[in-house]
Amino acid sequence: MRSKVDTLIESLQTTISSWNGVECMTVDPRSEAFAYDPYFALVIDVYYQGDFPGPDARRSAFGDPGDFETAANLSKDRFFLDEVPIRIEYKNLKVIDALVSHPLENLAVLKNAGTYPFFRILHHRVLFDKSGWIVAARQKLEDFPQAAWLGLFDNFSSKMEHYLSDLGAACVSEDGYFLLISQSGFMRYAAASVFMANKRFEPSHREIASQLTKLAYVPGDFLGCWRLLLEKNHALAGTKRFDIARTAAKTVLSMREKLCLEV
Repeated sequence: MRSKVDTLIESLQTTISSWNGVECMTVDPRSEAFAYDPYFALVIDVYYQGDFPGPDARRSAFGDPGDFETAANLSKDRFFLDEVPIRIEYKNLKVIDALVSHPLENLAVLKNAGTYPFFRILHHRVLFDKSGWIVAARQKLEDFPQAAWLGLFDNFSSKMEHYLSDLGAACVSEDGYFLLISQSGFMRYAAASVFMANKRFEPSHREIASQLTKLAYVPGDFLGCWRLLLEKNHALAGTKRFDIARTAAKTVLSMREKLCLEV
């Protein structure tokens, strides 16, 4: 399996890097280290500018991919080669560079998109770098403005509070579907806020829980509440669930002071 994945990475790198407009390619380290993970897929990011091959041309270039499909906005290809699931994301370099270079001016975009794209730029292995763009981009992200961390914290914590309000309503009304949606949103933005308070970009959703415990600055009350909300062995009564979430929110909001002092 390992040699198969290595061969596919090399083949895709050779094919894609030859296309006009491709400036950089990276691969998710998990694609190289966890080939037997149940979530496994070979994930490659392609940063491009200018003209770019369309879906039909890409499909042809990949040989004989199985179950080939392209996202509606043409930004992702999903397919199989040699029974290996492959996910390729195509990212407009001009758009990404604007976010990297001017985060404060693009907070409205980042508060909805999150900071995971920045995490990928920083931590994915570089396969191809035509002009040195990713070296410069990584330096800018290492020097991410303090005011941007605070701005993102405020945006994410505001969304957290919005979902907390919805969670309270769902608990009172005993609406199971709304409870699930509102708690998911609450935990997603509570975690994002904690990452911003630590000046760390968000990892993928499936790494959030494990990475939270590794951050340098996380109030103990928050992790305790987080674990209780995720507990599978017993169902929390509505009011109890809301009280735990409210305590977690308070600990998140208390982290803002540290960021303010550093701006």
